[in-house]
Amino acid sequence: MTAGVNDRFDFTAPVPPVADLGPVHFIAIGGSGMSGVARMFLAAGVPVSGSDARDSDTLRTLGAEGATVFVGQRPENLADDVQTVVISSAIRETNPELTAARARGLRVLHRAQGIAALLHGRSAVAVAGANGKTTTSGMLTAALQHSGADPAYVLGSPLTTPDGTGTNAAPGSGPFVVEADESDGSFLTYRPDVAVVTNIKPDHLDFYGDLATIEATFARFAGTIGEGGLLVAAADDPGAVALAATHEAVGGAVVTFGTDEDADVRLTDLRPDAMTATAQVTWQRDVVPVGGRDVGTGDVLGGGAVGGGATIPAGTARTLSVPMPGAHNLANAAAALVAATAGLGQDLDAVLAGLAVYPGTHRRFERVGEARGVRVVDDYAHNPDKVTAVVRAGRGLVDTTGGRLAVIFQPHLFTRTRDFAKEFAAGLSAADLVVLMDIYAAREDPLEGVSGATIADLVEGPEVHFVADRAAVVPTVAAWVREGDLVLTVGAGDVTELGAPLVAAIAEGRR
Repeated sequence: MTAGVNDRFDFTAPVPPVADLGPVHFIAIGGSGMSGVARMFLAAGVPVSGSDARDSDTLRTLGAEGATVFVGQRPENLADDVQTVVISSAIRETNPELTAARARGLRVLHRAQGIAALLHGRSAVAVAGANGKTTTSGMLTAALQHSGADPAYVLGSPLTTPDGTGTNAAPGSGPFVVEADESDGSFLTYRPDVAVVTNIKPDHLDFYGDLATIEATFARFAGTIGEGGLLVAAADDPGAVALAATHEAVGGAVVTFGTDEDADVRLTDLRPDAMTATAQVTWQRDVVPVGGRDVGTGDVLGGGAVGGGATIPAGTARTLSVPMPGAHNLANAAAALVAATAGLGQDLDAVLAGLAVYPGTHRRFERVGEARGVRVVDDYAHNPDKVTAVVRAGRGLVDTTGGRLAVIFQPHLFTRTRDFAKEFAAGLSAADLVVLMDIYAAREDPLEGVSGATIADLVEGPEVHFVADRAAVVPTVAAWVREGDLVLTVGAGDVTELGAPLVAAIAEGRR
């Protein structure tokens, strides 16, 4: 395999519009990402079928919405009229349904290409970066909803709602928000009007090999922005800054955001250590909304911006507020703010009001519950920068209340654990208690000598336990916590399933 090149899909090739795909079958339709695309295809009137290895609420919901769903993956699940099969990179060529599709000569698309099929004639924003994609995409979606822009969206995780009915995808007549995954190069397929890059980090090295290849691929991503479009880039991230300079050098439009003194839209007076984080946001130059497409018809606006919009003059200042802790979430909000205003021409104050009531997304500093004065929060963080950011956010909260911070961390992937054990350990060191679970293997086979203990042995400062027995994790933490403490369950695997049992154990006083 060539580093940074996906041998199974050509993400530079055009994708037919969704109406030309015929009946579509999704392999692993119950997954968080795949289910969203399937839901959008159903909304577009496409006959949808799909299978998953196990039954789930998601599978049953899709069935109720009109999809034909199967538990278990078998060649006979592909009906005779199926013309297109959608998969993710996690689906191996030996999958029986994919094998059958190949034998029949059916069109096989990556999940991202399925999303691209929905974007024909639509104004689109693609949000990319090693960290912050889901939260930034969710914030942008919520801000557009609050502004009355009626966005369509496909996110990596559902928006949260008080009644639990939030979804990760929904049709809309306005701009289309896409969380663009760089892990397998698939973010090159979207050709958006606005691209957001939150940061560029050495992650997914099993695919890219090194940081230089990652940076080159992000440059290709910026090159897919449509004519007259906009790159929104983080001024505090060296990789994003370099990308912005390269893009400007070839005539591309760029607006930067962040705390750096040279940011076009600058954050100052950050107050991140509360459940509502605030900052001052100031425009340091005139920012004119870029030209784009009418959000309803796809017609090009003569020199205007998507949804209209006015120039925001230099010196404009506002308070940015988000109902989440952490400086990283203020940066995510700033990215969404710039994309919505400079990229899509939305009203500044309406966007700010939408960000102030952002409901959150599933597994992004999501409140699980509270018992005996102990709060439990769940987060999907799974690379060193994400883990560091979420631990810092937790540290800031407990430092204001006098409590302590416990972190249950489940490493994700053997290669990532091997490559970044020191960085994970450093990020976890700000906690008072660290419980390391064993590695969630996902798509990988085990590596000899690599386990959760690889990280645990390097953590310095807090009390540390490597707990390989999953059943022992909840009792270990429940015996330690006291009133005022905060517990974070962290990782991209099934560590999320421990949050509710932990709340119950604390409530019952179990030790």
